[in-house]
Amino acid sequence: MFNPSQDDVRRFFCATYRKHKTGEILTPLEAIASDWLQQHPEYADDLRDVEAALSADYSVENGQTNPFLHLSMHLSIAEQISIDQPPGIRAAASALTQRLQSEHEAHHHIMECLGEMIWNSQRSGLPPDGAAYIDCIRKRV
Repeated sequence: MFNPSQDDVRRFFCATYRKHKTGEILTPLEAIASDWLQQHPEYADDLRDVEAALSADYSVENGQTNPFLHLSMHLSIAEQISIDQPPGIRAAASALTQRLQSEHEAHHHIMECLGEMIWNSQRSGLPPDGAAYIDCIRKRV
C-alpha cells in the first residue's frame, strides 16, 4: 500500500503545480491532480515554494485550510469514483453532481462524508464503514 508522508504529499502537489505552469509532461496521476489545482487558484501561493510548503503549519488553531489535505481528498475521491470503490460511490457521486450541476461542489459534499467516515472509524476503532459513507452521499442528493 502506498503511504506517502506529509512531505511527500506536499512535494507531489508543488511539483505538479510547477510542471503544469512550465508545460512539462504530467504523469496520469499528476494530470488528475493538476485538474484540481486549476480549480483551486486560491492555493497557488501555497504551491509555488516547496520549502515554504514543507514548513507550513496548517493547524486548526491557525484557522487556515490545509490546501494539501483538501487537494488530497479531491484526488482520493476521484480515484474512488474511477474504480467505484466503495461500491456505489460512482452512482452516488454522479447523482450528486447532477443535482448540484457541479462536480467540484459534489466533491466538497463528498469530502464531508469522507471526513465523517474517517472520524467515526478512528473514534470507534472499527474499519471505515463504506456503506455509511455511500448513504451519507446519497442523503445529499
